[in-house]
Amino acid sequence: MPISDLLQSYLVDNDTWDEMYARASVREQYTKAIDFLQQLSPEELNKKEDLAKKLFMSQGITFTVYNSGEGIEKIFPFDIIPRIITATEWDFIERGIKQRLKALNLFLKDIYSNQFILKDGIIPAQIIFSCPHYLREMHNFAVPYDIYVHISGIDLIRDADGTFYILEDNLRTPSGVSYMLENREITKRIFPDLLPNNNVRSVTEYPNILYRNLVSFSPRQIKNPTIVLLTPGIYNSAYFEHSTLARLMGVELVQGSDLVVDNHKVYMKTTNGLQQVDVIYRRVDDEFLDPLVFNPTSMLGVAGILSAYRKGNVAIVNALGNGVADDKAVYTYVPAMIKYYLSEEPILKNVSTYHLAQEEEREYVFSNIQNMVIKKTNESGGYGMLMGSAASDEEIFQYKNEVLANPREFIAQPIISLSSAPCYMDGKLQARRIDLRPYALCGPDGVEIVPGGLTRVALREGSLIVNSSQGGGSKDTWVLGSQGLAGESE
Repeated sequence: MPISDLLQSYLVDNDTWDEMYARASVREQYTKAIDFLQQLSPEELNKKEDLAKKLFMSQGITFTVYNSGEGIEKIFPFDIIPRIITATEWDFIERGIKQRLKALNLFLKDIYSNQFILKDGIIPAQIIFSCPHYLREMHNFAVPYDIYVHISGIDLIRDADGTFYILEDNLRTPSGVSYMLENREITKRIFPDLLPNNNVRSVTEYPNILYRNLVSFSPRQIKNPTIVLLTPGIYNSAYFEHSTLARLMGVELVQGSDLVVDNHKVYMKTTNGLQQVDVIYRRVDDEFLDPLVFNPTSMLGVAGILSAYRKGNVAIVNALGNGVADDKAVYTYVPAMIKYYLSEEPILKNVSTYHLAQEEEREYVFSNIQNMVIKKTNESGGYGMLMGSAASDEEIFQYKNEVLANPREFIAQPIISLSSAPCYMDGKLQARRIDLRPYALCGPDGVEIVPGGLTRVALREGSLIVNSSQGGGSKDTWVLGSQGLAGESE
């Protein structure tokens, strides 16, 4: 069956924005790619899909799912049909994320110093002080260049009318960027001519930009500062990413046991003795970073690292205490932050969000629960959430009781359709729901966002849950260059 027949059988929900189709015709940004795919037989496409799976397997591109306390390593599912974003759409996304990060950095500086936003009544103080990720240890601590969020992954979705919305901010140790990079490499292997012919912008500069920024945060102004990536170890779900980024940047991958603090300085143990560390890109959560200050049982961090940090002898990326800014209850106030700190209207809107600590909002959500998704304010990965439309009466009853026991920990949002995109499944094109996580790097010279990101896909038909831990996959994300911009080659 030729690919054109497969295209004709591509079914789009009328209530969903489809990235490829509009009014039964292919959107302009997809035409070159679709014309190319139409020249391939299903057998050729199947071979390319098999090649992609083998490449992922041979390169160990995995993540870990924790089930019943047991870690199960899985190959990250990859769909061979790219998600394509126009230059105009990307410009809008980029401006919106830069604006948002500027406000969030100002918020973190304020909340850990003068707290003007609380004194002026823009955000209720109890929302901040009840947040488990608000660290009093960071109060009046001057971070270099006033940058708290060096690396962020901002989750975007698209509603039925095509409008982009911010779903959540990931400002602590955001993951997934290695899959963005690997997806591009796989696409180059299976469709070598497709990228340059479509003027697709490159994402491969990400490790270089990150490395350059890390160097700029070194407290010692030396030519080659010592930079390390601190991982919790091989059993962490994102260990593949930690090892990949360390390799691509040419920095040491270390665990807590490889580091030691002496006289408020951090050193790495080497075969030639101790070597002073200048910058730590940490992928260990705050509460496990220093057993002398936080969790005393932690084996993942380094005793005394906070004292070295406070003395200015080592830079830590991202800053500690960022979790207060990506708490889902605080998320509801980000548009107000943008207006307060920047005197601007938000470029990218929030999804309508109800904080269940507010009685009126809680009652509204409970009475409309079939149309709501309820999430814990400090969970990630799709865990601990209730999709009202798919839950049984018993599940709803139990979840309501859990909410009532501690309403501060829950928010609710209307179930948003999510846009769909074509996926090659079972020998034909099928529409599946997607989101987008662009990655932004903030350095002394400003915010840089590589043109692309991680497009996550809900692989199950009808599902709206894209998280890899919940059975989701991903696809390469193309941002098309405007005239004069160099495209991806090789």
